[in-house]
Amino acid sequence: MSAPDGSPVGAERSIGQLFASATADMSALVHDEIALAKAQLKQDVKRGATSGGAFTAAGLLLLFSLPMLNFALAYGIHTWSGWNLAVCFLLSFTANVLIALLLALIGVVFAKKAKKGRGPQKVAASMKETAGVLQKAKPHPRPELPEDRGPRSIEAVARSSS
Repeated sequence: MSAPDGSPVGAERSIGQLFASATADMSALVHDEIALAKAQLKQDVKRGATSGGAFTAAGLLLLFSLPMLNFALAYGIHTWSGWNLAVCFLLSFTANVLIALLLALIGVVFAKKAKKGRGPQKVAASMKETAGVLQKAKPHPRPELPEDRGPRSIEAVARSSS
């Protein structure tokens, strides 16, 4: 069995390997959160398009069907009830307006859902939370270096070799 970086499990990994592993994990996390934001944005756009389509359908229905439907419905009501022809035309118009209002209501419902969709905002908040946790993370305490390996001795070696 081996760790994600290929080293055997239980074996001590170097700081470089740990850093590389952490960097790869952070990169994968950022990529996944960006993919999530794209998917949620795509869903919000789809809802907006559905809303626009419903509004367009309501307008087209009202515009193109009024003449034919009004005549057919008005004459049908007149034949069925014997009422005055003007009242029958008003009833047919009212029926068309009610259908258009129903389609507009559907458009409003989808528009509100699209407006409520806070997919990218949720992902941004999650990314900020992740960054906040990483900023607050404290490294493990390191043992003190012996005096012969301290910063002064390192500077002395660097000066002597230059």
